[in-house]
Amino acid sequence: MIEFPGLSWLVVLGFVNLILSSAIVITAFSLLGYVLTHNLRSSVAQAFSVLLACVSLVYACDIIIPRVEGAEAVVVWLRVQWIGIAMVPAAYLHFSDALLRSTRHFSQRRRLVVIGSYIFSASLVALALFTDIVVSDGNVWPQISYLAAGPLFPLFVAYFVTTAVYGAYNVIRARRRCLTPALRRRMLYLAVSFAAPGLGVFPYLIVSSGLLMHIGPIPILLLAMLASVLVGAMLVLMAYTVAYYGVLTPDRVIRHDMLHYLLRGPILGTMVIIVMLVIPRVELILGLPRDTALIFVVVGMIVLGQLALGLSKPYLDRLIFRQDREELAWIQTLDRRLLTSSDLHQFLTNILISLCELLRVDSGFVLVQTAAGLRVEVGIGDLELARQFAAGPEGRANWQALEQETRDEEPHFYPNGLFWLCPLRGEDGAKMLGLLAVRGRSPQVELDPAEEVEVEKLLAQATAAIADRYVQEGVFATLQRILPDLERIQEWRSELRYAPPLPATAEPKTGESDSAPPESVPPIHDHTFYTWVKDALSHYWGGPKLSESPLASMRLVRRALEIHDGNVPRAVRAVLREAIERQRPAGERKLTASEWLLYNILDMRFIQGQRVRDIAMRLSMSESDLYRKQRAAVAEVAKTLAEMEAAVLALGTKATHDSNSKE
Repeated sequence: MIEFPGLSWLVVLGFVNLILSSAIVITAFSLLGYVLTHNLRSSVAQAFSVLLACVSLVYACDIIIPRVEGAEAVVVWLRVQWIGIAMVPAAYLHFSDALLRSTRHFSQRRRLVVIGSYIFSASLVALALFTDIVVSDGNVWPQISYLAAGPLFPLFVAYFVTTAVYGAYNVIRARRRCLTPALRRRMLYLAVSFAAPGLGVFPYLIVSSGLLMHIGPIPILLLAMLASVLVGAMLVLMAYTVAYYGVLTPDRVIRHDMLHYLLRGPILGTMVIIVMLVIPRVELILGLPRDTALIFVVVGMIVLGQLALGLSKPYLDRLIFRQDREELAWIQTLDRRLLTSSDLHQFLTNILISLCELLRVDSGFVLVQTAAGLRVEVGIGDLELARQFAAGPEGRANWQALEQETRDEEPHFYPNGLFWLCPLRGEDGAKMLGLLAVRGRSPQVELDPAEEVEVEKLLAQATAAIADRYVQEGVFATLQRILPDLERIQEWRSELRYAPPLPATAEPKTGESDSAPPESVPPIHDHTFYTWVKDALSHYWGGPKLSESPLASMRLVRRALEIHDGNVPRAVRAVLREAIERQRPAGERKLTASEWLLYNILDMRFIQGQRVRDIAMRLSMSESDLYRKQRAAVAEVAKTLAEMEAAVLALGTKATHDSNSKE
């Protein structure tokens, strides 16, 4: 058996624990940078940043302390570590309060408790740094160093536990206030991972110092390694959930950005740290000084890591977004094929250079049609000759003549005295987008077989490039028109659905009764009525489109006001709910049955408030198809409301007729 002098289980476990602590520091610091640059405006993200800063400081000290020389210096760093330890309880309360406030649950008393906790934590930091009241000088071992408990240490433990429990209770309260399954799921992630900062920073060694003397440092190191793994995973889970707060970005983009950030930041950084720590501390490695060898290895790790991430990016994206694989492939294709104006200019210039070199001529240009006439888009060689051709009658005549020509299968040159001309058409061949010309080397187009193959290839590339650019201009124009709508959609997606407080009771307007004249009935057969129904459904759980909905003028709603104490939003919501329930088929509910489709969309989209993507996945359909079916479902609700309103009108008319008959 091979023996390594100086190597023991204590040394190995200490080394592994050092690597894990380094990984936690890199991860926490990277996540802190991600939060600060992506959604700092969110109060939830701000509070989470404080937690990450505390964890980073504590674990950074864990890395520094084993390398500090001298017991006095170790004690100093152990006390500095208490800056992060003592501030975590206040950060816990701050984070849980921010979560509750994100669900519109405000409490001035809770805010005062948060402020008081920060003051108390700052006092503990001062006491830990400059006195022995909270902690005092402890033991310094090669692998494990810790402070001893002071007189007020039990008070800190009680404070730490109390704030952690109260913070967890606030997170649970925040989850209960969420209405949508997506937000409940995110809050569940936070509730599960909420213990991560506390598990990572609590000074266990002070509490278990007596136990350490009996069981030795190895079990303690094993427990520390397990805690580091759990803390790292839960911090990433917390950061992933917090990343949704205060941003208008789609879920797909958030997951994509977070994954690639973690790969290029914490994971690659941890690999570099491992390499730096693993390379043995010897004088020479393959004849090179250790520092020189380390530079080569680290640079190679960074470069190879970036190459590996770049090559794996398409596969990772398709693995993460399995349900959007086809659309994602189209987006990636579009991203690769997009041509800016500068790209097209440079591409056509390169094609002209290749053609001129192939044909052994010195000039070439590409003309495009503008409102002012023909213009030289790109050109090489004699540009003045190109401008004269474009401005003169010869250029316009050739453009018009070639525009009328029937498109051939492959683009090719037409002779024209001084130049050889090739029309550049769109994909359908109906529109001529440009005219490519090179100086003719003979009156007729004469090419040998090898030249003919290369010329056809280059002309086909020029035709494809200018056709793609023409299509992309239309795409850009469309994007500019729909961009405000896209931003508004993302804003709606980012809105949190929470259990609303009971709204103020609205008194019905005087003079309104079931005997209102028929003219007050809304135009139920007009498209406007459909818009009213759609708007009210979009604010089903509260909002101006519900409380100020014109649907309130319906007799159906005015009758519901009597049941709901004159509260207009509740009355409108009740009428909408009844209309939705009338879409429910008989029998047991099925998600994929065609007869249940409209009801499932109405229930999931408006009553439960689920995301479009989640609904589409559950119903096994695309998002575009879901939007079409949703319009049909809303139209059915509008139709049902019209029938319900007609029934109320008929009942009122019959009652009036019966009353007149008795008189």
